[in-house]
Amino acid sequence: MKPLTVSFMQLPHAAGLPAPDYATADAAGMDVCAAVPEEQPVTLRPGERAAIPTGIALAIPQGFECQVRPRSGLALKHGVSVLNAPGTIDADYRGEVQVILINLGTEPFAVTRGMRIAQLVFAPVTRVAMQRVAALDATARGEGGFGSTGLSRERATG
Repeated sequence: MKPLTVSFMQLPHAAGLPAPDYATADAAGMDVCAAVPEEQPVTLRPGERAAIPTGIALAIPQGFECQVRPRSGLALKHGVSVLNAPGTIDADYRGEVQVILINLGTEPFAVTRGMRIAQLVFAPVTRVAMQRVAALDATARGEGGFGSTGLSRERATG
């Protein structure tokens, strides 16, 4: 499969940091690093959030988006996640990619220069034409939501 080509700029404050890259051959997301100053890590106290610079700007091709997703290790080990997960970077945005991190853990967490803080996943976008109607077609589920299908398959069908 031919890869999607995405142009990027490395901004001056990211000098020396690695470009976004896949950690393994079959990884879905590219790791992106924090471009905070070496001498000024960003410490997130429990419950605190901050926009962390990555030092990159992207030229995403029309018809695609870039999703910013949490890294599972940060979430499990430290309770740190991407607040608006998945964040969306639109194809027409050309500014610096920043990652909104939140500390849901119980201890302060220091974001240091070069730390892998999120994953970037590129995906096609489907454009939709909304059509107003007076009624929707009926389904077995109907208007049931927020847990209406139960906690397990047996409960939902039995």
